Amino acid sequence: MRFARPVLLSILLAGLVTMQAVSASLVVFPKAARLISPDRRLVVESKDRNGSSAQYVGTFHSLWLTEVATGRSRKLIDYIGLAAVAWSDNEYVVITEYVGRKTSRAMVFPVVEPREPVVLDVSSLIQMIAVEARDTLRGNDHVFIEAVRLQQETFVFRVWGYGQHDPDGFHWNCEYLMSQDKVSCLPGKTTFDR
Repeated sequence: MRFARPVLLSILLAGLVTMQAVSASLVVFPKAARLISPDRRLVVESKDRNGSSAQYVGTFHSLWLTEVATGRSRKLIDYIGLAAVAWSDNEYVVITEYVGRKTSRAMVFPVVEPREPVVLDVSSLIQMIAVEARDTLRGNDHVFIEAVRLQQETFVFRVWGYGQHDPDGFHWNCEYLMSQDKVSCLPGKTTFDR
């Protein structure tokens, strides 16, 4: 068990370094204090929850989107571990939230339009991918869904993990076509489209 923790931590950090190589403006919260939009109109900030040290409030941090000129803000998410955040132009905030040591989820928050965010976690992805790929997600206890980038209406993300189904691990490169609500993943040399 002592060996597994350093290995998992190094895998998570390798994933974050890869994400940083893809997006120069990626920031990891709560280590970072803020991330300013390219046009400098908006800022994403991490704020700690208020409460006594003896009080468990369920989450420890929150990400807030604030309009610099007016000070108006709205909460994006509450998070416990780490949140890797990047801007996609000035219109979207892309987030990977690491939920504990066994999973993560990827999200896209529209800034300009009043639309619901895209949230891809294990449960939602199982419903969206082809039937023959679902056992991979169900049969592994470590599954990470990480945001890579947003290109127009295509959300590019990766899914990787390991467990009983894939003791040596698996890795998929995926795309979510937001306008069509369609996911396609390329694990190895096989494409799973639905």
